[in-house]
Amino acid sequence: IRYVSADDGYSPPRTVEQARRLVEHEKVLFIAQVLGTAPNVAIQRYLNQRRVPQLFVATGATRWGDPAQFPFTMGWQPSYQSEARVYAQHILETRPQARIAVLLQNDDYGRDYLKGLQEGLGDRAGPMIVAQSTYEVSDPTIDSQLIRLKASGADTFFNITTPKFAAQAIRKSFEIGWRPQHYLNSVSNAVASVMLPAGAEAGVGIVSSNYIKDPTDPQWAGTPEHEAWLDWMRRWHSGGDVRDSFNVYAYSVAQTIEQVLRQCGDELTRDNVMRQAANLNFTLPMLLPGVRVKTSPDDYFPIESLQLMRFSGRGWERFGKIYGA
Repeated sequence: IRYVSADDGYSPPRTVEQARRLVEHEKVLFIAQVLGTAPNVAIQRYLNQRRVPQLFVATGATRWGDPAQFPFTMGWQPSYQSEARVYAQHILETRPQARIAVLLQNDDYGRDYLKGLQEGLGDRAGPMIVAQSTYEVSDPTIDSQLIRLKASGADTFFNITTPKFAAQAIRKSFEIGWRPQHYLNSVSNAVASVMLPAGAEAGVGIVSSNYIKDPTDPQWAGTPEHEAWLDWMRRWHSGGDVRDSFNVYAYSVAQTIEQVLRQCGDELTRDNVMRQAANLNFTLPMLLPGVRVKTSPDDYFPIESLQLMRFSGRGWERFGKIYGA
């Protein structure tokens, strides 16, 4: 395997430039794990027209699970909308009179989560969602948005942000004395890169969700699966933080790519790569118990299960059932 990596700087025009170089000059078999909704949207039509697999994109937008329109694009993680519907269900079960404030990134990523929340709340969405505020990825801070959301009188906060802004939101909410029930999207729940930089005390009680094992959770320590992951980190990513769940994510996606290639055998064509990616049914060592990677020609969402968890100040504590989102 010859692995070619290119940096798009999280800039859609740069994503287009790099994708064309990889396809037309490097002649890659497929492109995998491009980060972000907007960068992937920028190259989705081009890759599908060229019949180049756009595999396991690093975003949970619902558009990655549309084999009728985009047969060469597939997601990996649970969709943003299905995750938000789980939070909505939990709010209805535990806080039926909640007044909800929403902070979201002003793009398809943010809107996908918001739509899922609205769908999950159903006819209660109108009266329950009392405030919304957006931010741009180029904004230096989201302080003013947090102040406006607090002023709405909301007692529940749905935080739809990427890691940098998630840490800011958690910290700012704590500093201004706003203590709503805080729901944080799974995109930004890494302990090492979000929760601790925000201040462990600021995140106590936040609810999020997951489908992979938190490397800081002591219940996994010493298990064969966790030991194998630590060995992989020591051998291949010795400079990486073993507390960071993004490294577990990367390991698990890489194993999924490996499975697709193994199923391809010697037929390493782009059509066969997609055929095998659409016929997966297995589990991975660092997924939560009960979570599987499963696809079909009509189902391009490999992972569709997750579990809620609450931040203790030291780490995440899972609770409740596994939701088949």
